[in-house]
Amino acid sequence: MKSRKSRTREKKPASDKSTGTAISGNNMLIGERRQHVLSLIQRDGRVLVSELSESLGISSITIRKDLDYLASRGLVQRTHGGALAPQSTMLDPSLKEKEQYRFKEKQHVAVAAAKLVKEDQCVLLDSGTTTTAITRALRRFSHLTIVTNAVNIAAELSDTGFDIILTGGTLRKNSFSLVGPLAEDVLREIHADILFLGVDGFDTQIGVTTPNVLEARVNRAMVKAAKKVVVACDSTKFGRRSLALIVPPSSVHTVITDTQISDADTESLRSVGIEVIFV
Repeated sequence: MKSRKSRTREKKPASDKSTGTAISGNNMLIGERRQHVLSLIQRDGRVLVSELSESLGISSITIRKDLDYLASRGLVQRTHGGALAPQSTMLDPSLKEKEQYRFKEKQHVAVAAAKLVKEDQCVLLDSGTTTTAITRALRRFSHLTIVTNAVNIAAELSDTGFDIILTGGTLRKNSFSLVGPLAEDVLREIHADILFLGVDGFDTQIGVTTPNVLEARVNRAMVKAAKKVVVACDSTKFGRRSLALIVPPSSVHTVITDTQISDADTESLRSVGIEVIFV
């Protein structure tokens, strides 16, 4: 009697979304596979083990080993369930360098942020590319009072009917922001309806962080001045810690981010009473 051999169904590789070409991790050399993973991180800012396993048709264990190897070389930042583009705690890229990164996500965040604003309100705007996008979305209003430490944001709204208050301070040329005691003193006199805070890192256990200590102090003064604190950032900012802490999660009322944020981070935010708005 002939023995019946069990048949295993081969897993069909998914297509590379960027090219539409079918790819398979089983047909790649180890170096090629790791380079492919790096290219995805450079394009999207992050990768997930589950998605890589499915798209490449290989085990999660193999993907984790690849990510651990890349992290040991300093090429990625390892996180639970995946990896992020590497970011040193001292890294402080310029506004121009950050402007095109995750551009679409920033636009979606900006539209959602503008929906939280009402005519004639006082709006506090932190410096950054996401808050600059929010600034442009606010142009649909007839009258607002805008308080900001960002020179570029004040210039962006100079042709509107808004009342614009630009804090004094020392100019940080890298971010076009004003920092220091003068900026902090002005903010102590302000009572704003809402603050939109752009961040470089948001660790849901530690809080909101930024690479510059002086910037963190000004941001902290903004939080104290605002009735409602809204952190506006894309999902790649979660799981990151930068040099200087601004405030703990308990000081934040609302987070606007894209749907790529992990379930664990979403649950951590909601567990401390933070409203999460997905875009």
